[in-house]
Amino acid sequence: MTADDISHKDTLLTDTPFDAMMDDGDAFDNDEDTTDGQADGAVHSYTVQAADVGVRLDKLGSTVFDGFSRANIQKFIENGELLVNGAIVKPKYAVKAGDALILTAVLENHSEDLPEDIAIDVIYEDDEVIVINKPAGLVVHPGAGNRTGTLVNALLYHYPDVAHLPRAGLVHRIDKDTTGLLVVARTKSAQLDLIDQLKDKSVYRLYQCIALGAPHEIMRHARIDAPIGRHSMQRTKMAVKDTGKPAVTHIVSAKALHERYSLCDVQLETGRTHQIRVHLSHVGHPLIGDKVYGTSPRAGLTDEQRQAVANFPRQALHAHTLGFVHPVTGESMKFHAPLPDDFRALIDVFTD
Repeated sequence: MTADDISHKDTLLTDTPFDAMMDDGDAFDNDEDTTDGQADGAVHSYTVQAADVGVRLDKLGSTVFDGFSRANIQKFIENGELLVNGAIVKPKYAVKAGDALILTAVLENHSEDLPEDIAIDVIYEDDEVIVINKPAGLVVHPGAGNRTGTLVNALLYHYPDVAHLPRAGLVHRIDKDTTGLLVVARTKSAQLDLIDQLKDKSVYRLYQCIALGAPHEIMRHARIDAPIGRHSMQRTKMAVKDTGKPAVTHIVSAKALHERYSLCDVQLETGRTHQIRVHLSHVGHPLIGDKVYGTSPRAGLTDEQRQAVANFPRQALHAHTLGFVHPVTGESMKFHAPLPDDFRALIDVFTD
């Protein structure tokens, strides 16, 4: 099976060539951060040489500390795990000759996670990458409170060769109740390459969602450029805030389902936690079913529509299209995942 064998069943998307979409969007990781990288708990050190002078710390770190991507290094810097002469500096710090870089990397690994026979929908696979269509309700990787029943546990069962990789080869994640496409690496070199593609914004990801608002209202916010950070009071939430990280979301199109709700194509330029949900809520167009950033059903609905909106059990968000450059062949690859049944049923309530 090849990427071209995947049929595209949804009509809202345009037929834009993949190369053009890459140029137009510079898409990054979603609604979720990139994976944390390699875990070994070791202390690494490096003394800056004359040839390194003036190079950004994050760039140099990804070169001299083997096995870590630039995204990993930036997180180490922000967390105070990579110090320069014993002090915390910015990722953009220009290194000086003789600077002592000390990296203490203590990251989560999955050496103790157990393989579990959990069914996964594999859209494509080869010796380097796997593309998976994740269902609603499946947590991507183990964490506090959910050490089992995750995609990582499933990967360890179906693909034992990924056990040596950080997070079993994951390079990005989507929320538990978001459906759709994820790419997983099967080798360390492929994982680092894909992480770098995400960092360089050369991965294309298109989502479909159902948002509050008419198309003309939503398209007033076709480009949402607003930094996102951890909510000051509720630490499980994210929020638009001046001190947050840069975040850009593009609303590509909106199609009326009802005078108050629209089916939207949304493309990510950056990849912050909950980015689509936070951004659309921030501009007054939250997603149906979003228990964290959403609102109650609006007036003007039939009883059936009101009940369907109120009872939809998750955010109406689906990672519909995924494009990346194959880390070995250099081929541009594009995949589509049709909307899941619950999403389609919700659309039918509005369109019947």
